[in-house]
Amino acid sequence: MIKFEAVSKVYQLGSQQIRALDKVDLEISRGEFIAIMGASGSGKSTMMNIIGMLDTPSTGRYLFEGHDVGRLSDDARAGLRSREFGFVFQQFNLLPRMSAIEQVELPLVYQSVRSRRKLAKEALARVGLGDRMDHKPTQLSGGQQQRVALARALVVNPRVVLADEPTGALDTRTGEEVMQILGDLVRTHGITVILVTHEAEVAAYADRLVRMRDGHIVEDVTKVEAKTA
Repeated sequence: MIKFEAVSKVYQLGSQQIRALDKVDLEISRGEFIAIMGASGSGKSTMMNIIGMLDTPSTGRYLFEGHDVGRLSDDARAGLRSREFGFVFQQFNLLPRMSAIEQVELPLVYQSVRSRRKLAKEALARVGLGDRMDHKPTQLSGGQQQRVALARALVVNPRVVLADEPTGALDTRTGEEVMQILGDLVRTHGITVILVTHEAEVAAYADRLVRMRDGHIVEDVTKVEAKTA
């Protein structure tokens, strides 16, 4: 589903070049639950941005379902991103004056979907917030706000969910609830979930771990391989 072929990403900072990714090869199959770990500056966020088509490689190829993303126009990439990907971040990025259901409807507004309210209700029910649809962010706990953000990511029926430190602003119990929801997406709906985290306890929910260092993949193991190592 997702394939990196010698992908590099170089940023120019004045006269200095920063190589965030260095000839990375990676394959992710449909329905995988994968955690990407690494210290700050390891390249994990750059990898996530390229996977989600928020950024493009400097060199190498990124293939999504066999299509070379680098050959697509900006509009084509934006359309593919909005249809195929859902994004969840550490900060919930909710609009303070909008209710939960209005927040979840937003991606559908941009796609001009007609049955927005029905789909938004279904997405909120899916994350256990069917009784909080009319609540605004100030009326919701941190965990409930992250669930709204997750419902907003799911409402477009994405094939891939990208979660960047989704439990970073949550307490342990609430973080566990969010991780269980992400796990259910993989097991029940076959959605590919790609998680960026620096917490081993959070990464343990995934079935595969990719560890980054200095723009390289230094470890890539499944849960089964880790147990038998």
